[in-house]
Amino acid sequence: MVGSGLLARAQGDVRPGSASALPRILQPVDETRLIPLTGNTHPLARAEFDQGVLSDGVVLDHMLLQLRRSPEQEQALEELIDQLHDPHSAQYRHWLTAQEFGEKFGPSVQDIDTVAGWLQSHGLQLNRVYPNGVVMDMTGTVGQLRSAFHTEIHAYKVGGVEHIANASDPQIPQALAPVVAGFASLHDFRPQPHLKRHPNFSFPCPPSICGAGTELYEVSPQDFATLYNLGPLWKAKSPIRGAGQTIVVLEDSDMQAADWTTFRSSFGLSSFAGTLVQIHPNLGSSSNCVDPGNNADEGEAALDAEWSGAVAPDASIVLASCVSTKTTFADLIAGENLLNSSNPPPIMSDSYGGCESSYGQGGNAAYAGMWQQAVAEGASVFVAAGDEGAAECDALRPYATHGIAVDGTASTPYNVAVGGTDFQDFVNGTTSAYWTKTNGANGASVLSYVPEMSWNDSCASSVLYTYEGFASGNAFCNSSTGSSYLTVDAGSGGPSKVYVKPSWQFGVVGIENDGKRDLPDVSLFAADGLFTHALLYCMSDTAEGGRPCNYGNATDAFINSAGGTSFSAPAFAGIQALVNQKTGSRQGNPNYVLYQLAAAEYGSPGSPKPGNLMLCNATNGKSVGSECTFYDVTRGDIDVPCKGLKNCYVPGGLYGVLSKSSQSLKVAYPAASGWDFATGLGTVNISNLVNGWASISSTPAQP
Repeated sequence: MVGSGLLARAQGDVRPGSASALPRILQPVDETRLIPLTGNTHPLARAEFDQGVLSDGVVLDHMLLQLRRSPEQEQALEELIDQLHDPHSAQYRHWLTAQEFGEKFGPSVQDIDTVAGWLQSHGLQLNRVYPNGVVMDMTGTVGQLRSAFHTEIHAYKVGGVEHIANASDPQIPQALAPVVAGFASLHDFRPQPHLKRHPNFSFPCPPSICGAGTELYEVSPQDFATLYNLGPLWKAKSPIRGAGQTIVVLEDSDMQAADWTTFRSSFGLSSFAGTLVQIHPNLGSSSNCVDPGNNADEGEAALDAEWSGAVAPDASIVLASCVSTKTTFADLIAGENLLNSSNPPPIMSDSYGGCESSYGQGGNAAYAGMWQQAVAEGASVFVAAGDEGAAECDALRPYATHGIAVDGTASTPYNVAVGGTDFQDFVNGTTSAYWTKTNGANGASVLSYVPEMSWNDSCASSVLYTYEGFASGNAFCNSSTGSSYLTVDAGSGGPSKVYVKPSWQFGVVGIENDGKRDLPDVSLFAADGLFTHALLYCMSDTAEGGRPCNYGNATDAFINSAGGTSFSAPAFAGIQALVNQKTGSRQGNPNYVLYQLAAAEYGSPGSPKPGNLMLCNATNGKSVGSECTFYDVTRGDIDVPCKGLKNCYVPGGLYGVLSKSSQSLKVAYPAASGWDFATGLGTVNISNLVNGWASISSTPAQP
């Protein structure tokens, strides 16, 4: 066992863990009495993909072992988080430091020492116990891991791509079970960026690519400012543009700083005070965050940095990137290092994800724990809800096969899950009423707010199949035309299979009484070009062979535009920077205020406000009420085609779960009045949101 002095020297002067918590490892560590850490094997670690056992000597760097606090500590922490967001509480905004977090809510020092000693008895190197007391960073060989956790690491080949993963759930001595939860992961099936480039079947296309007769109305930062009413904040006597605020975007790639400069100079943002810094955050003497350089995810890194700064152009944007290790994704390394530092960021954005079941028990615990610590420290976290409708486990497939699933990075109760919308003008035949054919100053071309609908590129979309003249998604998906639209690309939403309904998610028209954490919370435009609209960004070196982004060239503009909730998450992080500047303080979890603002506008399930629901309906377009905080998106759905039987979609936009009352199939999921699974609370009038923030008491009412 590691003695307290040795562990203290490994950590520095401060020891992790709680000195007041009672020890919960009460029996001797008996290696013959084992229990599995269930739910810690990736679903693709299957026999048909197995390429054999890795050599015992292969080193696995910086594996993150998740510890658990006692049920009593967990309850106390949840109560404190509510109090931190309650202006009537004596704890209101008395945010914790990482050290306080660990001292109050970590396992006991004795238990941490016991786990550390057991790991080292098997030869595993303990690199760090984080100040939060619930994450251990360790390094070891495949053989040492097998010796301690009784699981083999195998090579797998899935879809032609090589991976490694544990072949079975790890096992631990039963005595350690009260404290050890599992690994963030023991595999390299990585979360994926929620960036969607133009689909092959999109209607718009530059004449240089597709010939004359098609036009593309891309969303620039100036267009975004018009659409969501940023102007009054930017132009106020005391402007609200994010001055003094910092937004961190978590990445696994760097970006070219020149692309940031080009993007801002092209769209009238270079005169603002915002800056970009790229860091590779480490904590103390640890070096688990290594500079990844520029790689295949550079486009994600670029758009995250560019669009958070486009909404808050005076803010400091920090791109925090690390190399993913063989078993741990970069955003967990960067996020843990930042949140456990002496200066945790006030706003964070994460645009990478995967479905809850692919993360397993350990992975879900890792993200929940990280975002939980973030809000206890006053940080506001925005996560892309996903780009796969309600079929998050079926990313990049032509149809769903795994049933309803949501994004595990976004589904925790501690972050804002940001969904995506599209515009209606193309299908309504009203494009000329909302867009100019030539760009104005700084790339501006939109004339006003444009009517919005849910974003859905699939043949199951009611908007798309109706536009194409079909009576149902079933008919369209099975037609020769519709077969080109077999995709799951759509804004994501649905009920979590991991988390219960949070204290703040109730009281708004439309919210499901399902006892589940439901996604998304809010949305912003995120379409990828199907109906002539996508978002502009700049990433010059990969897509364009090193040429600078040139938005005056049709081909360049087409290449440098895309969609996905990767855009909406950092953009909403930019909105939060404006809120923080206006209020002069960190806000923690914004959902406490967002849902109360929505209840004030839409009304509650038992007492809706039909006048406001009509006035603030996003379908109104330019006539939408100027006093609305939320634009209620009520048209469209996020349905996608499916092959399968249990809890699954079928071609035609239906999922095969029979309603107990009507025994009929339901669409998963339609946009509707108030909150819905397609777009959450809807999109926002940013000026009204920022100015109205302080008017809402963020006391969680009782459901």
